[in-house]
Amino acid sequence: MTAVMPGTGGAVPEQGEPVNSAAVKAQLRLRELIFAGQLAGGARITEVAIAELLGVSRTPVRSALMRLEQEGLLEALPNGGYAVRTFSEHDVADAIELRGTLEGLAARLAAERGAPPVVLREARECLQRIDELLRESALDDAAFTRYVAFNGRFHALLSELAGSPLVAKQLERVISLPFASPSGFVVVQADTPAARDMLLIAQDQHLQVLDAIEARQGSRAEALMREHSRIAQRNLREALHGTRAHPLPGVQLIRRRS
Repeated sequence: MTAVMPGTGGAVPEQGEPVNSAAVKAQLRLRELIFAGQLAGGARITEVAIAELLGVSRTPVRSALMRLEQEGLLEALPNGGYAVRTFSEHDVADAIELRGTLEGLAARLAAERGAPPVVLREARECLQRIDELLRESALDDAAFTRYVAFNGRFHALLSELAGSPLVAKQLERVISLPFASPSGFVVVQADTPAARDMLLIAQDQHLQVLDAIEARQGSRAEALMREHSRIAQRNLREALHGTRAHPLPGVQLIRRRS
């Protein structure tokens, strides 16, 4: 199964293209190089070197480096330049736990305050699309890519259901952390014999959460989303300590517990 990772396919901004667009493309391409292991953990990188590597000017590269520092993939060095960060297994587990806690809060607020019907309908439609994909006995690369997209969309809608801009903003920040997104470790599921079974469990939890929100069962909705994050924790352990190699983008940046 092909790993799904952000990137632009190496596209280079054309001459005269707006700086913001060039910066975004540089950011995506640089992130792709890091996750692919072409820029190793701890490696020092500079504006000049990256500009030459990507074939763009230093202005968009400077912006891209700053944004990747904000995301947590890079750290600024005292004497200038940046280094590719590495992460302890505890760091990643904590980020997943934090996402589960905030998504649980979002689900509880949605249930207690009453979720917007139009967003609920959109969430149901999203899960129907996932159901259609999971009717197949196995997911090919194209189907898996669609699953990742629908899964991410459902989690974004869950944030909308809460009706809390504050919670939504905090969730957005957490999800942007390396390896903390809802689909961050889904690729591990996709490369195991029990892949479809695990995806079915996750989908059942999605459906139960919506049922709990509609029934105004706040505590149940919160508990379900907290439990839902346990799947990602399981996949993290499998990616780092399992007997099989996994094509998880960026897994080489995670320092395993001894």
